[in-house]
Amino acid sequence: MNSTPRLLNRILIGILGLVLLTVGILLMLLASVPAAGPWWQAWSGGVRDGANQLFDGTRFPGRQESWLWIVLSLFLVLLIGLMVAWVAQQGKGRSGLLLAAEDPGGVPGDVRIGGGVAEQSLKNAFAERPDLAGATVTTYEVRGQPALKIRLHPRPGVAPHLLAADASELVAALDVVVGKKTPVLVHIAVGARTRFSRAERVR
Repeated sequence: MNSTPRLLNRILIGILGLVLLTVGILLMLLASVPAAGPWWQAWSGGVRDGANQLFDGTRFPGRQESWLWIVLSLFLVLLIGLMVAWVAQQGKGRSGLLLAAEDPGGVPGDVRIGGGVAEQSLKNAFAERPDLAGATVTTYEVRGQPALKIRLHPRPGVAPHLLAADASELVAALDVVVGKKTPVLVHIAVGARTRFSRAERVR
């Protein structure tokens, strides 16, 4: 529900994985294959000589420094800026407001209900259920409108459709209290938290 760039994250993770895999294979070859050592020395020596020639050919007139260092510095600054922008995009979309409307009464003003009202109310309702190992409720902003994401961790043997129906009833009761119907995503998850939690009989 949030605006995290998942596709970009997967691409970056894939590229990083390929780089680490390549480095790992290269280190294994250097450690286990005798012929890989001379090949690496010849290849790295050629790369070093080519880099030296490139920097020697791009020196400032009358000076020993190469202008390529300036280009590399600008590239690193740009890379750092892109990384900061990428980190800032992670997990965006959270909202602290559930309802904002004009007061229909005689006194002009606005009515604002924070997302914590819905989050704490639903969490307290789910905390009393013995068939749940845990529950989290989060308020997001989707297309300019507040929405709720309910993540439930049922214990083994609990019917998901019955759990979803109970969650819908709680959300409907919340809509009556708030006075507005809020979009809700119910996510029923099964993971290590569910499998290793203390078992209780559901009656």
